[in-house]
Amino acid sequence: MRRLLPASLVAIVFVGSLTISTFANACDIDVIIVKGRVEHAPRSASVRVQLIYSKQLRGESGEDTVANDTFQLQIPFLTESRAPVLVGRLLEKCDRKPKTVVVTLVEGDPQQEYDRVSLDFAKDFKMADSSAYTLRSEIVLKGPH
Repeated sequence: MRRLLPASLVAIVFVGSLTISTFANACDIDVIIVKGRVEHAPRSASVRVQLIYSKQLRGESGEDTVANDTFQLQIPFLTESRAPVLVGRLLEKCDRKPKTVVVTLVEGDPQQEYDRVSLDFAKDFKMADSSAYTLRSEIVLKGPH
């Protein structure tokens, strides 16, 4: 005599396999590395990096203090450009990249902006390895004189 599994156990196994399948097919997380220097850096200056996607949608961002007139930030971003769709299996489109990277020198609270640079991702960045992008040339931001 064959024994049937309870419906709740079948549901748990299905959800578990769907979850494993989702993570197995997930898109990568890439990193944008922004580094440079600041001329005439204010004492408590920081640099803010904002990723901008198509249609001027703001994405990931980060901020760090300037140390010894230099800065370096790593901004991770998800490459998934389309939500998974269940059509027999999960399908992702993993080609999401920012259009613009905005780098801003700020200080204080409220923040005083001293300099801003908008970088074209396609022109100003290169692949350093399979999941990291670096600047083609150093950024120089200018503080107050």
